[in-house]
Amino acid sequence: MSASSDRARRHTRYFLNWARAASPVHLGADVDMTEVEEHRASRRSEGRRYSVVSYLLHAAGQIVARHPEARAMARGVRRPRTALLPDTTAKLALDRTTEGGERVVLTAVLPGVDAATLSEIQDVVDLCRESDPYDLPGAAAVRLLGQLPPPLGEAAFRLGVRSPAARARRLGTFSVSSLGHRAVDVFHSYGGTALTFCAGRVADRAVVRGGHIAQAPVMRLGLTFDHRVLDGAAAADVLDGVVKRLEGWHGDLSGTRGEPRDGAGIRPARAGDRPRGPLGTRP
Repeated sequence: MSASSDRARRHTRYFLNWARAASPVHLGADVDMTEVEEHRASRRSEGRRYSVVSYLLHAAGQIVARHPEARAMARGVRRPRTALLPDTTAKLALDRTTEGGERVVLTAVLPGVDAATLSEIQDVVDLCRESDPYDLPGAAAVRLLGQLPPPLGEAAFRLGVRSPAARARRLGTFSVSSLGHRAVDVFHSYGGTALTFCAGRVADRAVVRGGHIAQAPVMRLGLTFDHRVLDGAAAADVLDGVVKRLEGWHGDLSGTRGEPRDGAGIRPARAGDRPRGPLGTRP
């Protein structure tokens, strides 16, 4: 590995060292994506493409907003406690390649995701995937972490996620990661938040409906929760809510509410746009 590649991944190492304090526990569920896939197909015929991760962000944002115990962070060692995080903010992990050819994991934070329409979320996801990796919000901080000597860089990272407001701004209140573009059925990761949703591929599988075996597109959805923040029953309630929201996709979730903002705080991308600040904030 070259020195430049090592520098490009320093932020990941700092995150992993910091994340060792967590107590991750893993859950999983199969999601019947029939309704979602039908909605995607109907929109494709109209010239509009939605990615599976956008449906997951939409569903998770609405469910997490109803569970304040899931919008929290662990604080303290000698006097452990939890602190509520402001709003409902999603962190999306992105696999990107820099101009130097280094393949790195970068993240984008979507504030107000619980009030966003599906189309608003998709616009931001598209913008994140198409923008230069170092034009993403927070990219300047990632570059700085790579330039600082490791001890200073790690200290700067820890300081940057110490307070609840800074944690929500930089890491979100929940995380979403997807490997569904490859032959990955299930995986678990920890995104530095109380809840991390991990989406595998959507594949045709056998399901039972009305006592009969049928074929359906199924996604295996993993959920990692930090046991310091909430217990398994509460995490299971959130996962169950997200599964039901995806399996029962209806018109009120289709992203057809008023554009361009509709109170969501996320503006649809336009040609030539480049993020200039935290996603979802007004210039």
